[in-house]
Amino acid sequence: MGNFMREKGGGMVYKSLQEIDFGPHSQYLYVHSDVKAPRMTGLLVKVFAWGLEAPIFGGILSFFLKKNNLVHKLVSFASLQESPHFTPSHPYQESRSEDTKYLDADMSPPEKVQQAVDCLSPPIPRNPNFRRWTIMDYARAYTSGETTPTMVARRFIAFLQESSSKDLQMSFFINSDAEDILKQAAESTARYKRGEPISVLDGVPVAVKDEIDCLPYPTTGGTKWMHRVRKCTNDASCVSRLRSCGAMIVGKTNMHELGGGISGINPHYGAARNPYNRRKITGGSSSGSAAVVAAGLCPVALGVDGGGSVRLPAALCGVVGMKPTFACVPHDGVLPLNYTIGMVGILAATVEDALIAYAAIGGDASSRPFDNPVPKIGLPELKSANYSSLNIKMARYEKWFDDCSDNIRTCCSDAVANLCETYGWKTVDVTILDIESMRLAHYVTLATECSNAISGYLDKFDKSEMGWDIRVGLAMYATFDTNEYLNAQKIRNRQLEIHRKIFSMADVIVTPSTGVTAYTIEDDAVATGELDYINGAGLVRYMIAGNFLGLPAITVPVGYDSSGLPIGVQFIGKPWSESLLMYIASAMQTLCLSEQKKPEVFYDMLADD
Repeated sequence: MGNFMREKGGGMVYKSLQEIDFGPHSQYLYVHSDVKAPRMTGLLVKVFAWGLEAPIFGGILSFFLKKNNLVHKLVSFASLQESPHFTPSHPYQESRSEDTKYLDADMSPPEKVQQAVDCLSPPIPRNPNFRRWTIMDYARAYTSGETTPTMVARRFIAFLQESSSKDLQMSFFINSDAEDILKQAAESTARYKRGEPISVLDGVPVAVKDEIDCLPYPTTGGTKWMHRVRKCTNDASCVSRLRSCGAMIVGKTNMHELGGGISGINPHYGAARNPYNRRKITGGSSSGSAAVVAAGLCPVALGVDGGGSVRLPAALCGVVGMKPTFACVPHDGVLPLNYTIGMVGILAATVEDALIAYAAIGGDASSRPFDNPVPKIGLPELKSANYSSLNIKMARYEKWFDDCSDNIRTCCSDAVANLCETYGWKTVDVTILDIESMRLAHYVTLATECSNAISGYLDKFDKSEMGWDIRVGLAMYATFDTNEYLNAQKIRNRQLEIHRKIFSMADVIVTPSTGVTAYTIEDDAVATGELDYINGAGLVRYMIAGNFLGLPAITVPVGYDSSGLPIGVQFIGKPWSESLLMYIASAMQTLCLSEQKKPEVFYDMLADD
């Protein structure tokens, strides 16, 4: 593993960061995720779950699973000089940039949305091949009288029924109430008729992941039992802020059960299917939210990102996915499945749509540390954007960047090269240490926090109500002890310092969004769920820093693989650098938008009647 750490007593002794060179010629070995776990579905996953749940045999089995997958070596028995760092919160600082507009914290959500609109460049020309409708397209269509929110609502309800038909079975939603949608639409239509829309979001269809409280719907978390033991009594703050802007909430989207997987295959509500190929996964756990945006039903949807759960499905479905800085968006009203790594995020048709939604929901999160200044929302001035005027430096760790499929490597490398050539930006070759240790430490943290969150409910439902893949997950989660959790937080502290050093050399880190594109939904996985940790490691390879370290990150579509499946590039930023990330993502989008392809399943919500 290179000379930056050595093995002792079954664990690793990590070398002091002060002694390490982070430059491009460092000789430290990149550790590939060598996952040792076969794909399991059907009877096999049931037997595996029973084995892990068995009192004695389960402990023996979990010990060898952790040992064989390097959890013991890199986390459990590791020796680190750092103290544990439990919450990835960052003191608020404004990024010094003439291209950023900062909004006052006391602005209302509609006022913030208007400020976002004032930042936008002129309307994007229609791609003769394909372009999704945006928030601004809806607002212009409503204002001009070409259509109304009521007409759009009726079209949405019809399209949703079509998508749920036996022929398609897209499984976009867990709950959607036609009567409630039509009521919201009628109120919005009346406002437009009076010439008094609340904001450009008025009457725009927005979907919400079923991990976020949103009346009149129960919050299931993708389970069959959560809504019985935890009642939804109010909208989450993020939903309330969207409603205050007039957004038309159209239902609760499908998700991987308890957010405990990355495929989006839910044995209770169906496997959410990728609009680019119905036989492929959407990715998870915000599976339905990514799919409805990709299929054109909504220009924006909310998700929750605990391990790439917004960015991963966004990349696989060919849309924009944004995860803000930890504690940037209020987390009240969101299932507390992960206390220190989960974050409300945005899935959107374009960067501009993500910008508007971010302005609506961001700022003054109740979970922020009390001694931090109230964070302001920073928005990029895209209207006057001269991308060549900023000397952007993007950190690229070549061994990590290239640890993906050939299609992704070529597509993302070409996209980054095009970005640099067009705007005069630069990539900076760096070494990012201990990436595999960070992935495993994140897993230990996620597992421990989820196990703690669910433990209070264990006596209130029957295990038979759960998917078998989640039963395996929860059984494994329960095996981590205090020492392992504390070591994971020491690794978090170490990684925070590693990334500070990287960000002292560059403005952002650039990576592919995923290591593989969407894989096939096998028939044997639909009923029981599946365990596919090898594909899982490939999908989350570039996602972990955003969650474990509380960093903002955004993925933007840049092309397709040889099978026509979407590929995304990800930019990871310094804390509170959302404005710069959206600026860079907008520059990339400008280069790639004309190449976007229409999905196999797509609904034209603003088509002429």
